[in-house]
Amino acid sequence: MARYRFGIDVGGTFTDLLVLDEESGLLRKVKVPSTPLDPSDAVELCVTRLLDEGSVRPEEVASVVHATTVASNAILGQKGLELPKACLITTEGFRDVLEIGRQTRPDLYDIFVERPEPLVPRQHRYEVRERIDAFGSVVTPLDEDGLVDVSSRIRKEGFAAVAISFINSYANPSHERAVGRMVAQENPGVYISLSSEVSPEYREYERTSTTVVNAVLTPIISEYIGRVAHRLNHIGIRAPLQLMQSNAGMASSSEVQRRPMTIVESGPAAGVVASAYLGKKLEVDSILSFDMGGTTAKAGLVVGGEPRMAYECEVGGRVHRGRVVKGSGYPVRFPFVDLAETSAGGGTMAWVDAAGLLRVGPLSAGADPGPVCYNKGGREPTVTDANLLLGRLNSRYLLGGELPLASELSAKAVEQEICEKTGLGVSEAAFGIVRIVNSDMSRILGIVSTERGYDLREFAMVAFGGAGPMHACALAEELGVSRIVVPVSPGLFSAFGLLASSVRHSYVKSIIERQALADPTRLEKGYRELEDKGQAVLGREGFSDREIHLLREMDLRYLGQSYELTVPVRRPMVAKTLRAATLRFHSEHRRTYGYSVVEEDVEIVNLRVTAIGRVPEPPMVEATLAEAEPAADSRVEERDVLFSEEEGFVRSPVFERSALRPGNVVEGPAVVEQYDATTVIHPGWRAEVYTFGNLRLVRLA
Repeated sequence: MARYRFGIDVGGTFTDLLVLDEESGLLRKVKVPSTPLDPSDAVELCVTRLLDEGSVRPEEVASVVHATTVASNAILGQKGLELPKACLITTEGFRDVLEIGRQTRPDLYDIFVERPEPLVPRQHRYEVRERIDAFGSVVTPLDEDGLVDVSSRIRKEGFAAVAISFINSYANPSHERAVGRMVAQENPGVYISLSSEVSPEYREYERTSTTVVNAVLTPIISEYIGRVAHRLNHIGIRAPLQLMQSNAGMASSSEVQRRPMTIVESGPAAGVVASAYLGKKLEVDSILSFDMGGTTAKAGLVVGGEPRMAYECEVGGRVHRGRVVKGSGYPVRFPFVDLAETSAGGGTMAWVDAAGLLRVGPLSAGADPGPVCYNKGGREPTVTDANLLLGRLNSRYLLGGELPLASELSAKAVEQEICEKTGLGVSEAAFGIVRIVNSDMSRILGIVSTERGYDLREFAMVAFGGAGPMHACALAEELGVSRIVVPVSPGLFSAFGLLASSVRHSYVKSIIERQALADPTRLEKGYRELEDKGQAVLGREGFSDREIHLLREMDLRYLGQSYELTVPVRRPMVAKTLRAATLRFHSEHRRTYGYSVVEEDVEIVNLRVTAIGRVPEPPMVEATLAEAEPAADSRVEERDVLFSEEEGFVRSPVFERSALRPGNVVEGPAVVEQYDATTVIHPGWRAEVYTFGNLRLVRLA
């Protein structure tokens, strides 16, 4: 009988496999170096290594959930992921909408600034005579004769993907659908994306951009999913393959192949989902999610038990100080877990600039060659090398001893690349590297919290990733956070998020009208249409009515504003419900921007529905509390650790986490080591093991 669920998360440095036994609730874990040129290699290696142990048979696998960065890497131009040849069919007169875009400039005062090259060059954008107005009425019928010429050019050019985006197709998709049918009939095998299906919202630039991104990703993601499925099938796993989406839910591989733009933030979203699930189990609904891996650090927020969402992002853009520079990438309209990210991981490299200043990032040593201490040919010192020299990492213990670290190589690299150019000592340079990377990470934590109007003193930090628990105390002290939770397996926590997520599909319908004039009956009809779509898709995926949950939201703004805020809406939509949504909008506007204008007209922009197919949650097994004093066998050694330059190295006890029991208390300074991560407990902090096995760190003063 199928009893195992697989969660496979591909990171920049490691690929993680977490296996849930649905009968016992026990977890098994496998961690291998990632294979950037073909991530499916590491996926197969993880699964094969597990199956070779003999404890799990292929026919016992019930499902496989996968998080991948292939979509975002393709847009960023990773080697081996060349974008396919694609074209755009659009309304006559709108050929240049991708280049006109918005007035937002990535560098405001740079008169020579260049926007990113459109994903579809101008010569591959074709106009068709047609026009539908904003209310859905046909103004100019579709010119089918002109379309015949366009279709023949598509066939002649040999395009792999076609994006179709007509003006106001969100109000009436009939012309787009007719063109899609004709192109498909005359060009079999070509991938076709319709804006009315991919992003049925007003704003032609964002809708067209989203459709083009979807079109160029479709051949790449379809081929990648097919390759992963083939590898799993080859080793005997016939279980359905699902992928993590940017909206904090998973979807079937067939749905993702149709709309691959839904997975551009696949991997990072899983960590925030895991944080929300852990918070629910610990009865903490305000969480700052902090994920530091080998390549990047990511921050997200959980409010009221749910990940905080955004509804547009720019893919392939420049990141500056934790923010994507507006106008530097390609807009995608889809619900995303609201994240901030910076190039601050264990493999992030330190260097000295022309002015003799110590810098960290943005380049990373990645999985190959990795940090210098991995002894795989790396030359530039990294954050991992610095932590090793500060006594925070055990040179014999990484990955349970599978990956020994060469501290002498780290010291030599820091001496040659940093000390000789700055005059710093080795320990000073290592501590400087850690301080700089902490500064970068505290910035992104602030971006998703205080800059969104939230008081971090009310939040608990969930620190995970292979390096997150090592930096958590220092960041918490800087941000005013007094509580930290370190999960049982922090290095595989994002993979755990894959097992804790539900299937989720997002739908939107544009309704541009004043709230005071809106007809609740018409709005209710719009919501029902979206809900019917979600229920139909979830039904095809095997969910019963009792397993389906529908969430309603509404995008609102003050009349004259350019952008809107999203608020939840109760069912059914009646006059009272609409008034309540408007009051909630005023409140959200005041929290976000510091003011609200109750007497101002409010405009409805979009109706949103999220259809959720609930899957069984992974159990968290409670254990009986032990004594506060850890058992003698949990204390493996003492080591000199540098926490601050003022105090220098401090002799600190080192504990083996697997030997700690619920109820045990560890006073800082101390270090807790385990297979996939190291937790550094600073002076003035206390760590206690929860009944579920998680570490709770509390600041004492």
